[in-house]
Formats: sequence, C-alpha cells, structure tokens
Amino acid sequence: MNDGRPTISTHVLDTATGAPAVGIPVRLVRVVDDGAEVDAGAGVTDADGRIRQLLRGELTAGAYRLHFDLTEAGGGFFTGLALDLLVRDADRSYHVPLLIAPFGLTTYRGS
Repeated sequence: MNDGRPTISTHVLDTATGAPAVGIPVRLVRVVDDGAEVDAGAGVTDADGRIRQLLRGELTAGAYRLHFDLTEAGGGFFTGLALDLLVRDADRSYHVPLLIAPFGLTTYRGS
C-alpha cells in the first residue's frame, strides 16, 4: 500500500512465457558509506509480478541495492541479481522493472 510518499517499486516479467513473474522475493537495502547494507524493505511479487512499495520508511537520497532471488524463476541460468541505484531526488518515486528469461536479464528505470 502506498500512502503517497515517494517509494521504490519493481515489476518482474518473464519474457520466455510472456507473463508476470509471480512469487519472486526482492530485498531492498540502503548502502552506507563503508559499503555495509542496511535493510530498507522487502517483498514478494504479486499475481501481476509487482511489488508496489518495497521501501519501509522514508525515501532519502543515497545509494540503494535491490536483491532479486531468482532461484525459483523457471530454472534459468541466473539465480539472483543485485542492482545498485543512486537516488538523487528523494521527492519522487523510483520504479525498477526487471525482465527475466532463461539466459538473459534486462532492467531499466521505469516511470
């Protein structure tokens, strides 16, 4: 549930099947100056392949990392993915879709 505050969200689509990737665990961490990861939220993709609000708490400028657990995502080559992102403007939300296939992964900053 989004209360109107800026957040980080994701959407995972399986391009091999042309369907949403359901049940994908995703963790969000804040990466602090010494490189340590601080838990910032988590979720599992819903029936539409979405996690509408990963962030627990307030969005602040800085480095974040998304950890996608792909071990149950159809038996492909990739078992996980960590994406680093830099939030410069904490007054807007960030959407990070992931397209998965047995031998390929694609991501981009969505809207």
